[in-house]
Amino acid sequence: MEIKKITTPLEDSVIEGLRTGEKVFLSGYIYTARDAAHKRFIDALEKGEKLPLDIKGQIIYYCGPSPAPPGKVIGACGPTTSSRMDAYSPKMLSLGLKGMIGKGKRSQAVKDVIKEYKAIYFGATGGAGALLSKSVVSSEAIAYEDLGPEAVVKLEVKNMPLFVINDIHGNDLYEAGIQRYKK
Repeated sequence: MEIKKITTPLEDSVIEGLRTGEKVFLSGYIYTARDAAHKRFIDALEKGEKLPLDIKGQIIYYCGPSPAPPGKVIGACGPTTSSRMDAYSPKMLSLGLKGMIGKGKRSQAVKDVIKEYKAIYFGATGGAGALLSKSVVSSEAIAYEDLGPEAVVKLEVKNMPLFVINDIHGNDLYEAGIQRYKK
């Protein structure tokens, strides 16, 4: 299977061409944010405040990177369980977020808004945080630094290996895998 090379910010034409199960190498800027940061995003929006980043066309990686060891840009940066962000994802997608990276299944509500807002959900390999860190070119905390590893961090990545889990056509790699196994 061919590996597609894609860059951020994501455009609809790129997202429309991605299909569940495809492998991609992602390059460009992405932002880390886990549940504590997402709660702050929603709290800020409810107070009429702006988010600390412009999420239009962007990707959020559900990750809390570990501190960088000497001579490295970042420590391990593996994905966290995406379902913990399901309550926040519809609002974020409605504001223009185009991609999410994590591990595990998403709720039906999130899969529905992925279709509605032409977004994409990528899976990163869990347990491979040290390997994934090799794709990170630069790292800079940009918001909520008091959250420690859960601060919002802007990452520049080059050829980050990912899989398309949920596409805009309603497909789900986890469901497709089960169906293939049953045949």
